[in-house]
Parts: sequence; C-alpha cells; structure tokens
Amino acid sequence: MNAAQAQATEKKANKPGKSSQQVQKKPKKKNKASAHKHAPSSPSSSATTARLNANPEVGAWVQEAAGRLQLDLVWTEKTMAQAQRLPLVEKLVLPPASPVAKDWAAYRARFIEPIRIQAGLRFWQKHQTALERAEREYGVPASLIVGIIGVETLYGQNTGNFRVLDALGTLAFHFPLAHPRAAERQAFFRSELEQFLLLTSRSGADPLLVKGSYAGALGLPQFMPSSWAKFAVDFDGDGRLDLFGSPADAIGSVANYFKAFQWRPGMPTHYPVTLTPSQTDMDSLMAPDILPTFSVASFMAKGAALEGAALAHTGPLALIELRNGPNAPSYVAGTENFYAITRYNWSSYYAMAVIELAEAVAREMPTKR
Repeated sequence: MNAAQAQATEKKANKPGKSSQQVQKKPKKKNKASAHKHAPSSPSSSATTARLNANPEVGAWVQEAAGRLQLDLVWTEKTMAQAQRLPLVEKLVLPPASPVAKDWAAYRARFIEPIRIQAGLRFWQKHQTALERAEREYGVPASLIVGIIGVETLYGQNTGNFRVLDALGTLAFHFPLAHPRAAERQAFFRSELEQFLLLTSRSGADPLLVKGSYAGALGLPQFMPSSWAKFAVDFDGDGRLDLFGSPADAIGSVANYFKAFQWRPGMPTHYPVTLTPSQTDMDSLMAPDILPTFSVASFMAKGAALEGAALAHTGPLALIELRNGPNAPSYVAGTENFYAITRYNWSSYYAMAVIELAEAVAREMPTKR
C-alpha cells in the first residue's frame, strides 16, 4: 500500500483466483518490521505499452540486483524482459491536476453503504472462527479486520487487475518526474519490485500471472510485497501464505500487521470533541497532524473539550480534522489506535471509514447486538 491517496482514489478490479495468484506457496517465515502503506487498486487500461527493458537502466539493474538479492540471473533477465511499461500507471500515481476539496460525507458514502455492509456481514459470519481466533491471539478486534478488508477490496471482489510486475516495473523505472516526491517514490517502488521478485522466485509462482493494484498491492488486504514478506501469516495452517485465496491467511495477516504497529487492545480509536472557535488554539492542536501528542489535560487546556470516558484516557491524543467540502469540518480526538489504523493507509479519512464500516457491520451481527 502506497501512497496514501485515500481521499481521492477508488478501489476497483477483478476477483482473485487461487491458482495463478498464490505468490507464496512454501512455509512462511514470520517477520516483523517497519510500516508499509497500502495502495488502492484501479481498473486496467488498453493503453499502449512498451517493453520495460527498452530502458537501458533496466538491464544494468537486473545484473546488479540479481547478484545482490541472490536471484537466478537467467530467471530475472527472462522475467524482466517480459515486463511492460504502463503509461496509465504513470498517470494514476500523479496528484490530480485540479485537487477536489476533501469531503468526509462524500468519502464516507463510498464505503458505509448497504452493499458493503451486507458483504461484510456475510464475510464475518462465514469466517467467524478465524476472526475470533485472530482477536484472541493478536488482540485486534474482529470488527476492525472486517472493516479493513471491506474498505480495501470489498472482501476480495476488487483486488486489482494490473500485472504486478508491470505496475511495479513502471513505477520503479518510469516514475513521473512531475510528482513532488518523485525520487523518494521511485526508490520505494524499486524496493517493492525487488521484494516481489524475491517472493515469486522463492515460491515458484509465475510473476507474469500475479495481478494487483496499479501500485502493486496484493490480495484481500492489499499488502505491498514487502508487507507480505514481513507480516503475512499462514493462519489456516496449510503450509503456505495465500492472501488471495485464503481469507483466513488474510485475516491473520491483517491482525499481525496491527499488532506489529502497537495496536492496544481495549483502547477506543477516538472520542467526541467539542471546539469553541474563540477559545481553541487550533494552530497548536493541528500542528502534529494525526500523531497523538497531547495529554488529556494539555488537549483540554488548548480549548478541545472532552467528556465522559475520554476524561479517563491515559494515552496521548490528536485532533483529527475531517473536512466536509464547503461545510464546517468535523473533529474527533484520535487515540494511538486511530493512529495505528493510519499506518495501514496514511489518511484520517481512510481510518474513519474503516472504523465506521467496522461498527456498521458489527451492528448487523446477531451476536454483537
């Protein structure tokens, strides 16, 4: 996952299949490390493509990377020789030419709607055993896992229809210079291309058959290849990691991801907050953005009024702003668990959509009423 463009990007694509998209078939090695953000999926295009290795930099990179990563040189050369440059992908990673005002109500309506809620209910009921086990073992609520997979891929219906090799190859060698962080993002995607080649070479999966988002995110939870390597778990115990065809593996992997990013069992994600414009130090409260920084006392001293359970909160808080287009913004007091959700996708809008979808599906579960 990505660039955190949750405010502007739709997630659309095709349904996953087991046979061609099992990136990791061998027994896993569990690994925990630093965060990765996730990129939403997008429709493919019939736009004109060209061989990626028409760029001479690719050939030189293949020679160097194969040795450094201990990849078979012939396999790596053959694989990269079939990679395509996708102009559409280059366009999709650019910020919109005319930015649209952020609108929480409009963003929310895309995810908190009857079709997704009912799909979430069916997913929860079908996989209740795995969800309850993940909650016990990792301390991550079943509802949150359901919310993540629902927002990311509509429970596996929209996992992406770009060949991951092409998407990552394009962004690794032709990341658009017009992007304000072009050098940083190109380096990121080159690293992800390396991780993808490592995953497929070790598993024996065909790298030409694996499909994902335009940014190379994979499976039900839309893990980037490095996140797959670090956080994916064989939760169904069949000896392989399969985030496309095994909902249990996806459930356990999402829970493992949040545990790695210090999810705190039992802590709320946010509290209501009341702001009085003439009495609130907005500059100070907004300066840390979504990073929880303020104690309850310092938060309230700056004019952010809390009540009820929030007054007993012992951790730091952040003032979360959700803009509503031409209308007044909405605000909540975000906790460390709200921040943990943004480690999956760096957007307060995304995090709140996950939270509210989780709550909406939970309300439909007979045992949760």
